[in-house]
Amino acid sequence: MKKCQLQCLNETSKLLGFFEVLWQSHRRLHRILKRRVHYLKNLAAQLNKSFTSAEHAAKPVQGIRLQAGDRVRIKSKEEIQATLNHWNQLKGCSFMDEMWPYCGTEQRILKRVEKFLDERDYLIKKCCGIVILDGVFCEGTRDFGSCDRTCFFFWREEWVEKIG
Repeated sequence: MKKCQLQCLNETSKLLGFFEVLWQSHRRLHRILKRRVHYLKNLAAQLNKSFTSAEHAAKPVQGIRLQAGDRVRIKSKEEIQATLNHWNQLKGCSFMDEMWPYCGTEQRILKRVEKFLDERDYLIKKCCGIVILDGVFCEGTRDFGSCDRTCFFFWREEWVEKIG
């Protein structure tokens, strides 16, 4: 008799030891505090109006829609930072810390993203101007550690430029 993945979870996974659970709790508390501090810093920056909206600083894509197979160069760190607001976002799309090492590299477009499942609220959302790069994916974060899920990063077209 076949069982679904959820029913087999206890058989396929090992329980964590005391120190592993303690370490995960420590990291969870660290993430929560880090988010709160980040929120307060951004709130203070908004109140002081020391940041200008970077949404307008981003150069709009010049009618060039990138397609699967196109070769692109990811812009430099400075060029990308100029497009980001104080939340590290451009038009609602976040630029993750784990994406910085790819700056300046040449990549190939795997596909365009027109809609996706937002796992935070399990809704299908529509988007435009976002591409996925072939072989460029998340391997984990500083806060959560390594991960084997292999999620693709979302790249705004403003962060890459077509080669040729």
